[in-house]
Amino acid sequence: MNAQQSTATWRTSTHSGGSASSDCVEVAPLAFAAAGVRDTKSRERGHITITATAWTAFLSATR
Repeated sequence: MNAQQSTATWRTSTHSGGSASSDCVEVAPLAFAAAGVRDTKSRERGHITITATAWTAFLSATR
């Protein structure tokens, strides 16, 4: 786990059962206008980093 991942404020969607559910992903804002996404069941495997532009496009497409 890198420093940015360990200090990030990770959150889950209320639509996925909240923080008690393990069947979801977590999202955290990261430095340089990016978002981190990780699997709740496999936090130790790290995260993927998505640019703010790509994250905004994803959210717009899924709403």
